[in-house]
Amino acid sequence: MAFIIYLLIYISFTDLFAQLPITSTYAQGLGATTGFIGFIVGAYSLTNLFSNVFAGQVIDRTGPKKVMLLGFLLNAVVLFLYAIVTSPTQLLFVRFLNGLTAGVITPAAFTYLTLYHKDKNKGKTMAFSGAAVGLAAISGPAFSGIISSKIGPEVVYMTIGFLMLAGLIITLTLKPLQRSQQEYEARNRSSILSYLGLFNNKGLLLAFLGALSLAASQGILAYMLPLKVVSIGMDDRISGMLISVFGIVAILFFVSPTNRIFDKYRNEMILPIGLLTIAVSQTLSSFASSQMVFIISMTIYGIGFALIFPSMAGLISEYSSDYERGKAFGLFYGFISVGSFLGSSLTGMFSLTPDQGFISAAVFLLIVSATILLTTKK
Repeated sequence: MAFIIYLLIYISFTDLFAQLPITSTYAQGLGATTGFIGFIVGAYSLTNLFSNVFAGQVIDRTGPKKVMLLGFLLNAVVLFLYAIVTSPTQLLFVRFLNGLTAGVITPAAFTYLTLYHKDKNKGKTMAFSGAAVGLAAISGPAFSGIISSKIGPEVVYMTIGFLMLAGLIITLTLKPLQRSQQEYEARNRSSILSYLGLFNNKGLLLAFLGALSLAASQGILAYMLPLKVVSIGMDDRISGMLISVFGIVAILFFVSPTNRIFDKYRNEMILPIGLLTIAVSQTLSSFASSQMVFIISMTIYGIGFALIFPSMAGLISEYSSDYERGKAFGLFYGFISVGSFLGSSLTGMFSLTPDQGFISAAVFLLIVSATILLTTKK
């Protein structure tokens, strides 16, 4: 059963990662301006926010399995629409829809995972879920980068759509989670206003801040890395390979004995160290002028990601009760959506160069990590 859950997490994140190296160039090929490309890239994350938050409430009331079934079905339909767009405006509209439909899947998948493993080793559970995300980060961009250059981006989007249908079928095999009478009553009393109580939880706030920061960094990476690669005369396919590098490094970290740190050390301390690591990577990317430097930068990024993701998910699992787990993960992924939107949109709005975008991300991450360290020590 655990393998099936990790597989569903992999499928849900493939939607995101496979689009990273091709969305900005696809929009550019349709005639979008530099500023408009930023909004197209960020549109997914903007609507993702609303569906993340809405999904949390529905997950807690109906259970994560039903939400995943609906999410995979609707997301498959929307992904097929990418193949027929003919203008930047149409692409923007489809990105909005894609964000809405994809936004319900990941909170539901992680809610199911943490409730299924609630009495087991949480550190390693989060590390293995991170490995599933890392595998999506490897295979998604590599696949889309190669197929897009050989056949076309439309084929990539259609393939991801069929993968969503596979996720729908796999979800049907999951067993419904059992609820205690106390949990059932608590979920029925749950309302939209109960979201406010989650913001009084210091552990959850740290996870939300980490999610916002990591996603902003990734939003800038998704927008700026393909443009940076092309600007220095490299093949645009290299950007997909580079994004996959950090996934490979992260997976090795997740499945090796290094994953023991998540059960040995506090998540509150691991999180800011990971953010600092990514800040180093972003700084190096701004000065990169060769493929080797980019590979080193993405290796460092992978280590940072491997530290950040399980620690954030661990904070959500540790500081939220079973009957509010869906809302907690909904908000968590909502902050990821906000971060991704702000990262790509603000850099596009201010027409930052790739170098300026990377440096801005590094400075922001440095400030956030220092804030978390100071807050944790109090």
